[in-house]
Amino acid sequence: MISHLFSYIAHLDSHLIDASSTYGPAVYGILFLIIFCETGLVIFPFLPGDSLLFVAGAVAAMGSANSHGLRLPDLLLVLSLAAFLGNAVNFQIGRFIGPKVFHWEKSRWFNPHHLASAHAFYEKHGGKTVVISRFVPLLRTFAPFVAGVGDMTHQRFYLFNAIGAVLWVSSLLVAGYYFGNVPFIKGHLTLVILSIVAVTLIPIMYAGLKARMHMKKK
Repeated sequence: MISHLFSYIAHLDSHLIDASSTYGPAVYGILFLIIFCETGLVIFPFLPGDSLLFVAGAVAAMGSANSHGLRLPDLLLVLSLAAFLGNAVNFQIGRFIGPKVFHWEKSRWFNPHHLASAHAFYEKHGGKTVVISRFVPLLRTFAPFVAGVGDMTHQRFYLFNAIGAVLWVSSLLVAGYYFGNVPFIKGHLTLVILSIVAVTLIPIMYAGLKARMHMKKK
């Protein structure tokens, strides 16, 4: 399963070109579903997000020369909406689960104190957390869920959710649109896709290493 997923991500460009040629406009629905699930459902953080957006932008640029059925304005609208709604659903799931789970006073993990701490954090830093986490795999999936658990103010969450969705989707789509078909990048697109995945994992690796070093000092 892991090797199949790795192969799929590595050849995402050819898969998307084939899908857009075969299904035409219906491919927007497929892309919407992938982005929605990757951002909206905690159990799907492994789905391609950054790399999919970059390749979708590149395929849209190719559409000016042949009929691959993808247009940049349509992608911007559909996938920004998918990213926004995904986070919104994730946030609501967190709001529903939080009070039902964090109510054991003597529990180490589900103490109500953790709920209060999460709420205080997201009231103070929630805006930038929701936006920045868009660009970090795993955090992109878990940040809105934790924001919901911590009962972040609705208006603030939805405002920064919209900002983060548009920034994330537009930046990667536009990058793919203008650079995805540069001869060198196009000739090494598999390497570029894997590099995007690797670069987006750096913050997670850094945070984990920093936490480990901190624990050793104790």
